[in-house]
Formats: sequence, structure tokens, C-alpha cells
Amino acid sequence: MRSNNGSKTVIIAVACILSIGICPVLARQVDVITVDGPITPVVAKYINEAISRAESAGDELLVIRLDTPGGLLQSTMSIDKRILASRVPVAVYISPSGGRAASAGVFITYAAHFAAMAPSTNIGSAHPVTMGGKDTSRVMLEKVTNDAVAHIKGLARQRQRNARWAEEAVRSSINITEQEALKLGVINLVARNLDDLMEKLQGRTVEAAGQQVTLQTAGAELTFHPMGFHYQVLNKIADPNIAYLLMMAGIIGIFFELRNPGAIFPGVLGGISLILAFFAFQVLPINAAGILLILLAVIFFIMEVHITSYGLLTIGGLVAMILGSLMLYRSPELQVSLSVMIPAIGGFALFILFALYMALKARLTKSTTGVAGMVGERGSVVRPLNPEGQVSVHGEIWRATSQTKVKAGTEIEVVDVKGMLLIVKPVETDN
Repeated sequence: MRSNNGSKTVIIAVACILSIGICPVLARQVDVITVDGPITPVVAKYINEAISRAESAGDELLVIRLDTPGGLLQSTMSIDKRILASRVPVAVYISPSGGRAASAGVFITYAAHFAAMAPSTNIGSAHPVTMGGKDTSRVMLEKVTNDAVAHIKGLARQRQRNARWAEEAVRSSINITEQEALKLGVINLVARNLDDLMEKLQGRTVEAAGQQVTLQTAGAELTFHPMGFHYQVLNKIADPNIAYLLMMAGIIGIFFELRNPGAIFPGVLGGISLILAFFAFQVLPINAAGILLILLAVIFFIMEVHITSYGLLTIGGLVAMILGSLMLYRSPELQVSLSVMIPAIGGFALFILFALYMALKARLTKSTTGVAGMVGERGSVVRPLNPEGQVSVHGEIWRATSQTKVKAGTEIEVVDVKGMLLIVKPVETDN
């Protein structure tokens, strides 16, 4: 009996030790990221990297806390595809209270493995619109809408959510609260906070990348990954209009510096603006033809300053600038706003015309400094010109030459300067 009791004691002790060692292994990790604002290419990259990080770490779940007014359809499609291919389950949690998932947010919510909303939130209004203040044709808008409807219905079927409501959200921009969304089968649950969300997701099974996964989220460790400063800056300047204005400011600054070497400040400001513009262009769908047309316009403007084209180069530059601005972005939903483009091009044209005016004025104005300022001045012959001699101009003695012989004391006028030699002619006097 003692032997058996001793064996039991040893077994219990070993089990306790193993349980202590195993507990850390069984601790589950849940990553949490926050998207608060429009869906942009930067946000798409941020979410894609978060999913890849969660997959590499073997996390139990990735939670996207979402509060968005909408965003770019192209970026939304990229996010949806990444969520659908994720090996780690993704939960979209529309929060905090008062938040919303509008437009692009509806698509992302439908793509997620689990959809949850906080109290006093809403979802809907997913009808496609264009950016930039320009309306697309009715046929084009209908094509975009039908494509969006097909996409969200496919998401609804895969996630077993309400496809009819999703279609109405796209076609009619309807909007519902969290309780209505739960009742209609648009979302899976309503959660007060993240801890409540973890409790309600505990034990739920979902298919991720072809594998059945049962979540163990109760008591899981939450790790927050806020958007880094790099992404925050890029997200601010990745707006199509801001990136365009930065590019225009950079071009003007560099142009001014080239026209006035040594000004420094315009060149520095222009260089920084161009770098920031190219920084933004790395995540925007840029059309190379648009960039080339804008650069061609700048070349035309520079040539206008040095070549007399009677305004033809300026007109050509303005046409190239307008066409380049309209073609700058490949995506039809990403366009430079007319309210931004027209003042920017108008300001640039005024700047070029001012530079052209100053250049012409400098050419037509007689120089008043240096040896070139001697042209037109009068003096008298000190030593006879035969053809060379010396003259006195402004009280200074200069070497001079004339096409005719000129006697000492004769009044002369400077007609040209070659180095330190004055070309003069005698001044005719009335008898």
C-alpha cells in the first residue's frame, strides 16, 4: 500500500510540474491592430503586414478594430484577398461606440472570418463613388457597381452572411445599427469590448486557408500593433491631391533654384516636396505617361525662358501639364480634384510667366554695372586713336580703339567693350 501511495504521489507531483511547464505553451496570442480613417493603399499595406506577422508567429487570431468612412475600392479588394488567403482567422471589430464601417468598411467586414460590432455602431452605405470631384459616365459607374455587388455577394456566400442586404448596401447605400446587423445575419456577434469579444469567440470553429480552426481565445494575451510613424506620415500624404500638390511645389521650387542659383531656400523646399511626393507615389497607382507629360511641360517652360517662341512653348507646356494631371493616376476612382488641379496649374503658369517677364526685362535693360555698363557712356580722347590710343571715361583712363583716327581732346562715345578694350566712335557735333 505504501508503494502504491508513493507511486501516486510521484505521479501527481510530475503532473503538477508538467502542468506548470505546459501552461505557458498553451497561452494563446491574439494580435490587435486599429484602422481609424479612410481605407488607402497605406492601410492596405498595414493590414497585409499584420496578417503576415500573425501567420509567422502562429497567432490564434488577428483582430482589426475598424472605424472608417470608406476608401479606395482597389485597396479594399487587396485587403479582402489577403484576408481570404490568411492562415490565421481574422476578426473585424467595428468599434468604439459611435464608430462605423461605411463603404469600403462593409467589404472588409464581410471578408473577415468573424464580424463583430460594439454597441452604438453602424454599418452600410457601400455604393461606389469616385474621388476628385469628377463624375464618371453612367455606364462606367454601373460597371463598377455591378463588379462591387458580385464581389460582396461572393464574400457573403463564403462567410455565410446576408447576401441580399450586402447587395442593397452597395446599390442603395442602406445603413443599419449593430442590433439590426446581428438580427439580419450581417455580423456574428455584438461585443462590449475586446475582452467580451474574446469570451464570445471562444470555441468557435472557422475555416482558414482550407483548415478547420477552433478558437481558444478566452484569457488570450492581447498584443497591440499600432500604425507606426512611417505609415502615419505616408498615410497623410498618400492622398492623391496632397501628393499632386507636393509634386507641383517641388517642381516650382527646383525650377526657381535653377533660374536663380544660390537662392537655396526654394531648392531645399522643392527637393523635400519632390521626395515626399515620390514617397507617396510608391503606394499610389501612378501612370508613367502622366508623369512624363508633366516633365515635358516643365521642359517646355524652361525652353520658353531661353528661346523666343512667341508663347507657343508656354501653350504647349500648359496643355501637357493639364493632360499629365488628368492622366496621373491609373485608377478611375483616384483622380486629382479639379478644385486642386486648376489653381495649381494656374499658379504654376503665372509663376512661369513672371519668370519669363523678368528674363526678358533683364535682357532689354541696359547693364549699369561692370565693364558692360560702359556702353553708351561718353568721354574724351587722351591719346590720339590711330586706331588705338587712350580715352578718359568717368575720370578713368581706358585703352580704346576706333575705326577712324581721332584727335586728342575729341569727345567720344563707347559703343562696345571687348575685355578691357573700349570700342569708341567720335561724337558728331553740330556746327
